[in-house]
Amino acid sequence: MNSQRMSRVQALQLAAQHRQAGRPAEAEGILRQVLRQRPNDSEALHQLAILAYEAGKLPVAVQLIERALGMDPNVHIYHANIAEMYRRLGQVQKAIAHGQKAVALKVDAADAHNNLGIAHFDVGDYETAVGCYDRAIALRPRFAEAISNRANALRQMKRHAEAEAEYRRAIVIAPSYAEAHNNLGSVLRDQNRHAESESAYRRAVELKPHYVEAMNNLILAQRELKKYDEAIETANAVLKLDARNADALSYLGAVYVDQKRPEAALEALRRSLTLNPGKAETHNTLGRAFFAANEPEKAIEAYRRAIALKADLADPHNNLGNVLKELGRFDEALGAFDKAIAIEPDTIGVYVNLADAKRFRSNDDKHLAAIEGFLRRYEDLSEEQQMHAGFAAAKAYDDLKRYGEGFPYLIRANALKRKTLAYDEPAVLGLLERIAATFSGDLVQTLTGAGFATRQPIFVLGMPRSGTTLVEQILASHPQVRGAGEVKDLSDTVNSVRGADGHPITYPGFMTQLSPGDLAKIGEAYAARLAKRAAGAERITDKMPSNFYFLGLIHLALPGAKIVHTKRNPVDTCVSCFSKLFAGEQNQTYDLAELGRYYRGYHKLMEHWRAVLPPGAFLDVQYEDVVTGTEAQARRILDHCGLSWTPRVLDFHRTERPVKTASARQVRQPIYASSVARWRNYERFLAPLLAELGDLG
Repeated sequence: MNSQRMSRVQALQLAAQHRQAGRPAEAEGILRQVLRQRPNDSEALHQLAILAYEAGKLPVAVQLIERALGMDPNVHIYHANIAEMYRRLGQVQKAIAHGQKAVALKVDAADAHNNLGIAHFDVGDYETAVGCYDRAIALRPRFAEAISNRANALRQMKRHAEAEAEYRRAIVIAPSYAEAHNNLGSVLRDQNRHAESESAYRRAVELKPHYVEAMNNLILAQRELKKYDEAIETANAVLKLDARNADALSYLGAVYVDQKRPEAALEALRRSLTLNPGKAETHNTLGRAFFAANEPEKAIEAYRRAIALKADLADPHNNLGNVLKELGRFDEALGAFDKAIAIEPDTIGVYVNLADAKRFRSNDDKHLAAIEGFLRRYEDLSEEQQMHAGFAAAKAYDDLKRYGEGFPYLIRANALKRKTLAYDEPAVLGLLERIAATFSGDLVQTLTGAGFATRQPIFVLGMPRSGTTLVEQILASHPQVRGAGEVKDLSDTVNSVRGADGHPITYPGFMTQLSPGDLAKIGEAYAARLAKRAAGAERITDKMPSNFYFLGLIHLALPGAKIVHTKRNPVDTCVSCFSKLFAGEQNQTYDLAELGRYYRGYHKLMEHWRAVLPPGAFLDVQYEDVVTGTEAQARRILDHCGLSWTPRVLDFHRTERPVKTASARQVRQPIYASSVARWRNYERFLAPLLAELGDLG
């Protein structure tokens, strides 16, 4: 009898050795032999269950341990292991019940306490989970997995500093614990410490080269750092490992949206949703891609789908609000912003969008009260939160004529934004000077008469906040004109120019290398891009303000295009720029002195264009004149563009089209004069700007 028992014990030990050595077939063969002799041997059933679990056969594994528990119901390890199996099957309440039984049978089983904590975590009971992890760690102080799991629960409770400390403690104990490095990266990302987050994810991937979850998280960090090329490279590396990885495709789509490549974004996002149609975050990003592709109704549909899938996700409500705002549906937009705020009251960025969608009329406004609540704890906010709070407060106080209170917050908000930017002022101002030096009168005269013949484009350009949106809205109200808004088609075309050797050549230097035929090719390539934005339209506006860089090139490469240059009082223009947190890159607008110097560079280049281009090459439109004499200026603009008069253009604020600029609310209202000489309200704060503008101010 004794020898038979020893023979069974030896067989079970040998099976365990085979399993641990990675020889599952040999282990299973021995266990099957034991069960032929003893069909109800609980330990053989348990070990066979572990083999099934490791082979991914979870239902089989559960059945086997249930049989083992039928024989021996008071073995703690059986309860502990089946608890984890049930958890992985999504049957979390059964997992919790078995986990509780396991720790009741063996109170000093650290692993069982840890697994019970994971089950409570899965049902969102984070406080109870922390208690379980605490007991596991008390029993085994260097239990790195339990420490990392405890940090996971703290992170879910938004106790980010505590979670970070716990992840770091786990890493000190187990430096090669890749999962802890990955989780550390995520809690750092929660705190907007994206450079540190990227380093943590990179370390996780170094330790575990095919760690797809960490690689996907690395994409997110690289995107936050605007390292778009690296993010694309990481996404492609994930897709080489797993071509059907829906998350990598979703994150890749988000990068393409940020790069203003909506077609590529839509392709990646549709592939992602084919693989995982129920992921709300991907539908949210799809909405952003549709909006970037000038398909606002499809964007709205995508955001609503995201909300239907995950009603407590704030971002699609916020994004929906932005689309509705830019379609002029302000009451609906405010409702969407309010829903985003109800879900995440501390998301201050929503208040920046909300403030642009409304006019504050009362000092007891509920949104103002919330913004001022942030201001009262201003020093406790992150720098990003301080920046958002400052822009939102400045807009509200401007509406309420509380100018002296608002502008100091605006100065701080701009300074915080400026810290995040790599604005190379000498390079930018030097480029403006090189453009003027390149486009000599002789060069213009030599190349005049070439170019691509099309009348379709109408360019509206100038400084941001100088009236470009207003002029485009007037034009887009004409039945023959479609407004494309701010598009990068011209800069993308310019950046695609290649020399004879096939290598890129840069603007403005390439102007001296171009033949008349090359100019025509540039014009034709641009026209093809623009035409896709409004199929069948007779005329299309391109309202990218910075196209003033290319004004001479437009004249030469697209001689049939019309150009409208908007001007506004220089100080009003700059103050209006300074008051906005731009969605796109306007890196020169976040410091008053830099803004003044940029304006002087812009002004000098426009004077150069007037000197070297023939009269009538472009039309100057003064914003203040449009305000005081709208019909007369509208007639001038239409006449310059070769368009017949229609009174419809005077109802520009009723034209339904998305307006994707900081002026979205203003162009939905009739002409108003309150923006004229607005800078006087802030004159005492503007010394750095006025000093740089000099005689222009």
